[in-house]
Amino acid sequence: MRKTTFFALAAGAGMILAAAPVWAHHAFAAEFDAKKPVHLEGVVAKVELINPHAWIHVDVKATDGKVTTWMVEAGSPNVLLRRGFTKATVAKGTPVVVEGYQSKDGSMRANGRDITLPDGRKLFLGSSGTGAPYDQKK
Repeated sequence: MRKTTFFALAAGAGMILAAAPVWAHHAFAAEFDAKKPVHLEGVVAKVELINPHAWIHVDVKATDGKVTTWMVEAGSPNVLLRRGFTKATVAKGTPVVVEGYQSKDGSMRANGRDITLPDGRKLFLGSSGTGAPYDQKK
C-alpha cells in the first residue's frame, strides 16, 4: 500500500513539474499593447536564439543622434529556423527594419511581427496562437 501511494504521489508531482513551463509562457496581451505599433530602423546589436522566445537587440538612432537599444521578442528559435532565420541572417551590424508592438510598460521592448533585411527579404518573427494582432495587408 505504501509503495502504491508513493508512486502515485511521485507521478502526480512529476506531472505538475512538467506543466510548469506552460504556466510560465505568456500570451501577447499580457506584455504587449496592440494599440502601440512600433516601426524600428536600426542595426542588429545582438541575437539570442533561446527558448521560449528568441530576442533581437536593435540599436536605433534617433534624429538627435542618441542611440537606444530595443529588445525585440520573436517566436521560438525552432520556428524561426524553419522560416529561414538564422544568426547569420541577422548578424551583428546588419541594418534592419522591424515592425511590431511595444511593451505595455513603455520600455524599449517590443513583440516583433516582421523584420526586413537589407536585400528586401521580409521574415515573419511572430509565433502563432499568442493573441498578437494579425496584419490583414500581408
